[in-house]
Amino acid sequence: MPDLLLELFSEEIPARMQERAAEDLRRMMTDALVDAGLTYGAAAALSTPRRLTLTLSDLPEQSPDTREERKGPREDAPEKALEGFLRSTGLTRDDLTLRDDKKGKVWFATIEKKGRPVADIVAEAVETTIRNFPWPKSMRWGDGSLKWVRPLHSVLCITYDMTDSAVVPLDLDGIQTGNTTQGHRFMAPGALTIRSFEDYEKQLKAAHVILSPQERKDHIWADATNLAFAAGLEVVSDPGLLDEVAGLVEWPVVLMGRIDDAFLDLPPEVLRTSMKEHQKFFSVRNPQTERIECFITVANRQTADDGRQILAGNQKVLSARLSDAKFFWENDIRVAKSGIEHWTDALDNVTFHNQLGTQSERIARIAALSRHLAGFTGAQPTEAERAARLAKADLASEMVYEFPELQGLMGSYYARIAGEPGAIADVARDHYSPLGPADDVPTAPLSATVALADKIDLLTGFWAIGEKPTGSKDPFALRRAALGVIRIILDNDFTIKLGDLIGKANDVAARTTPADARDLIGFVHDRLKVYLRDRDIRHDVIDACIAMPGSDDLAKLVRRVTALADLLKTDDGDNLVQGYRRANNILTQAEERDGVTYAYGPDIKFAEDDSEKALFAAMDNAEQDIATALDTDDFKCAMSAMATLRAPIDAFFEAVQINTDNDILRRNRLNMLHRIREITAQAADLSRLEG
Repeated sequence: MPDLLLELFSEEIPARMQERAAEDLRRMMTDALVDAGLTYGAAAALSTPRRLTLTLSDLPEQSPDTREERKGPREDAPEKALEGFLRSTGLTRDDLTLRDDKKGKVWFATIEKKGRPVADIVAEAVETTIRNFPWPKSMRWGDGSLKWVRPLHSVLCITYDMTDSAVVPLDLDGIQTGNTTQGHRFMAPGALTIRSFEDYEKQLKAAHVILSPQERKDHIWADATNLAFAAGLEVVSDPGLLDEVAGLVEWPVVLMGRIDDAFLDLPPEVLRTSMKEHQKFFSVRNPQTERIECFITVANRQTADDGRQILAGNQKVLSARLSDAKFFWENDIRVAKSGIEHWTDALDNVTFHNQLGTQSERIARIAALSRHLAGFTGAQPTEAERAARLAKADLASEMVYEFPELQGLMGSYYARIAGEPGAIADVARDHYSPLGPADDVPTAPLSATVALADKIDLLTGFWAIGEKPTGSKDPFALRRAALGVIRIILDNDFTIKLGDLIGKANDVAARTTPADARDLIGFVHDRLKVYLRDRDIRHDVIDACIAMPGSDDLAKLVRRVTALADLLKTDDGDNLVQGYRRANNILTQAEERDGVTYAYGPDIKFAEDDSEKALFAAMDNAEQDIATALDTDDFKCAMSAMATLRAPIDAFFEAVQINTDNDILRRNRLNMLHRIREITAQAADLSRLEG
């Protein structure tokens, strides 16, 4: 069985697109081959800056013969119906057969297709894949109609086995498929004739091309850490930068240079950001002082002078970049020493959103909300308000204008320089958090307060102007803000009613059209379901608790959800739900049939069986115990009290007939079922559980 090797060789592919492109190549090719009836053993896609490569093993020599039987129109159907059927099958009337069917005689067609050679199918799949490749951006070049992310130079496409290889012939706007590729652009630019994937990988490595992105990453990291270790330093881990740099080189050559002493006193975050964003350099720090002292750069070629000229050029460019950063830093320090209120005043002229006012107006809203929230978070109200007013001041600084990703972090530096207490300075850095599911949640009272106020203002503001997330579109990161609200409240165990908080945010903003609290709470609840799903809690369990009063208190809601989820993992909990469903179904059917509600309360004097009397006693005890537990929000005890009904309900259904001929007993027993529903509804709405 032959294997397939496909290489699409082009000008440099942007690093950010390579991993997705390799996966798209694998997916599109394998889908096309499978759709054509081919099977394969294994598939792998790899990428370098100049090539996308696919290897497939164990393809058949040809696709299998197929025989399909297709049912057509009835014999007495209109002639046009038969003509359409013939066109769809490619047959003539003489090729059809008539058979008896339930509706009379019906035309049937038998369509037989001979298998096709694998080379023909592969050629079609390659052309379809290339012409329909989902690049984020693509371009045309020359006179052809072909589009690719960068000009496509050649297509290597061969099938091979242990003894031979053959080119899969294809012409793509003048680009003929072949069995050759190119080595490294500078170090081995000659053509390489390829016979198999193993030969391809071996020849490329000899021609200074490492095909595997993971191998390039491993090589870069190993060499970088070894160079740093030899100098008594350590490389600052940056997986994203490592991915990007590995996509910029085919033959990584790791070099370490030293940062000029004039820049070593810049904040390490400034050095790291400047070197990463402008130069794609890794930062190297001194573990004794935590200062960034050196940098790692990755060249794409070996040189006779072991990279000294490359390093000299990089250091020259880096010094120019860091000179700019130092200039911004020193200017910002002068402003901060005179009071960072200068920056907050400047934000009067910076628009946050054309319907939501300036940054200064937004800060005022957050400050008012922070003062209000302080009563729930343990922060001091005056400090919370001041921290909120200063938290975004650095948006007007020169450093943040140049490096927006440093917002907040620079604010914490500047607040300290301005003489603000450490807790207030920390708010500037922490109030944007959490930015993602793995990001730390602020726990200091001031930071948590302002972070929560910031996200509530964001949500209520965009809700008020109708800018809600739709489908996959969320341009203002409102889903992230809602998840941030959830995590801040839960991690800090804040007792806060979202409805009241949204109402306060509406009042603070004095909006003509306030945010719809109910709708926004529903949005937060949806985010909560996603958050808890990752903790193996079913959405229907959450729904059963959201239906209860006070579900806008997220900390309280999650305690209830957790208690119910734990109960349902036990036999008592599972069987109680089955008993509840049986009671609810019988009661619902009886009420629909009789046109009445059995909600008048059962009377124990009509209890005939001991199981009925036992259930009365169990319901009295459970009702009292659940109510007592809920008074103190002890949901675990409430669920345990509800679970005590399991055995009495089971015994009741075993011993008595609900729909007995005696109307008095029947009504009393139906009222008992209603009471079961009412008692369990104190703890959770079990009707929302699935199954």
